[in-house]
Amino acid sequence: MTVGESTEVPALEVEGLSFSYSGKPVLQEVGLRLEAGQFTVLLGPNGAGKTTLFSLITRLYDRRVGSIRVGGFELRRDAVAAHARMGVVFQQPTLDLDLTVRQNLTYHAALHGMGPREARRRAEEQLQRVGLGEALKTRVRQLSGGQRRRVEIARGLLHRPRLLLLDEPTVGLDIAARRDLVERVHRLCVDEGVAVLWATHLIDEVYPDDRVVVLDAGRVRASGSVSEVLASSGATSIGEAFDTLTRGPTEVAT
Repeated sequence: MTVGESTEVPALEVEGLSFSYSGKPVLQEVGLRLEAGQFTVLLGPNGAGKTTLFSLITRLYDRRVGSIRVGGFELRRDAVAAHARMGVVFQQPTLDLDLTVRQNLTYHAALHGMGPREARRRAEEQLQRVGLGEALKTRVRQLSGGQRRRVEIARGLLHRPRLLLLDEPTVGLDIAARRDLVERVHRLCVDEGVAVLWATHLIDEVYPDDRVVVLDAGRVRASGSVSEVLASSGATSIGEAFDTLTRGPTEVAT
């Protein structure tokens, strides 16, 4: 977070967001709001529009109707300031497997204008936070899938963003690695005050104190705390609420 920047400004505000591809609506009047230190689960089945929403927030796509503000900065008018306040972990891995962990992170830091000394300091700091302080000189291809994801999270936090976006970050991980990653990112919200938008189709990645946005067929079907989503759907569990609000049951990892 920039020194002196107010924490009262939402980390992310999306209002009236609509997007069509080849004339077919993909997102329709989507709205959501994330405050500092808030872990929000974007819960939806495959094809719900989660990745499209992330692509619009990160400006990989730009043909849209509606407003996206990151840390109070409108994405189109103040793209540089908005992007400086977000970190991203995409669904597909983006690390260079032949570089060391430190090289991957310092290269990313250089793109954000950091000098070599500051880049190394922040790389070491963030790797300690995700439990990989001993892996600085390790080549990425030697790491497990869960460790690589943690490196990507450390990379996304190097420039101290207000908002961290994670698109299906546990895809391909075993149960233990998934649970470890979910727990670590929840702790980051508390320790760093960063707002997290975590996209998933797995209901066991939702914690009782999380905020939840249920997305289906490009529309927000429910939004609020877990208890609010349960009350609005008349359900007794988040899985039952999901089934009620969407077209079919979601997955629970076994």
